[in-house]
Amino acid sequence: MLRIHLLTAAFALCTLAGCGETPKPEETSPPANSTEAGHGHSHSHSEGPNGGVIADWGGGKFHVEFTVDHDTKIATVYILDNNAKNPAPIDAEKLLLNIADPVFQVELMPVPLEGEAEGTSSRFIGKNDKLGVVQEFAGTISGEADGTPYAGDFKEETHSH
Repeated sequence: MLRIHLLTAAFALCTLAGCGETPKPEETSPPANSTEAGHGHSHSHSEGPNGGVIADWGGGKFHVEFTVDHDTKIATVYILDNNAKNPAPIDAEKLLLNIADPVFQVELMPVPLEGEAEGTSSRFIGKNDKLGVVQEFAGTISGEADGTPYAGDFKEETHSH
């Protein structure tokens, strides 16, 4: 009987103590429907050419860059190319900016950059008093570009430079 207790205790001790190695977590790739997966290039989706935060907009065909001027309470969204580096003018009457917290919407109207063809714009601007609050905004930018609906989620993050 003592022998069974000793064997059981030894087994329990070995089981609890293990071999001392912590298994490494598996590396996973983003899901296929993720905005980070499969759009054929790499960048951080962080800071864009205008100093704003970048988000995928249309599976890599376009990107959007969100900027905000808290003093003027104006949000500007830039439509960028598939490399998120250059303006990509689109034919759109407006974009819609949905902020998650606090919840509010801003209509963004086209304000073409110099040299953009008539009826197209890569810059959209809107004003709302709630944009005067200094915080990291998160939300969705949606609209119709050249007859196709697009939407992309963004999130500003504090940078420690």
